[in-house]
Amino acid sequence: MSHSHELVIKSSMSRPPPPPPPPPPTTNKDQQRQNPSLQEINIKLIQSGEKERLKELLRERLLECGWIDEMKALCRAFTRKKGRNNVTVDDLVHVISPKGRASIPDSVKAELLQRIRAFLASTAD
Repeated sequence: MSHSHELVIKSSMSRPPPPPPPPPPTTNKDQQRQNPSLQEINIKLIQSGEKERLKELLRERLLECGWIDEMKALCRAFTRKKGRNNVTVDDLVHVISPKGRASIPDSVKAELLQRIRAFLASTAD
């Protein structure tokens, strides 16, 4: 009987330690200070003029990499296929936008994200 008791002890000794307790919850104010909302970020970008500078940078980069010409070609091809009189701007936006977003080069996205992060770091209270 003592033999089976030893097995129980051995098996319980080989269990991994319990996970550490979760960190204390942050208050709403702490979260707002650490993570401004997209709306708050947008307001800061607009008020400072940085949003327009970022949009211009994006235009330049997309032109440099040929993305804008590629999107124009997709629009022309779609319009030819459907017939010029059968295509609305909404049709083009609906069909081309997903392709356009998916084809923006990662390097362009990374550069813009870096600029936004630098902006936010420079405006942090």
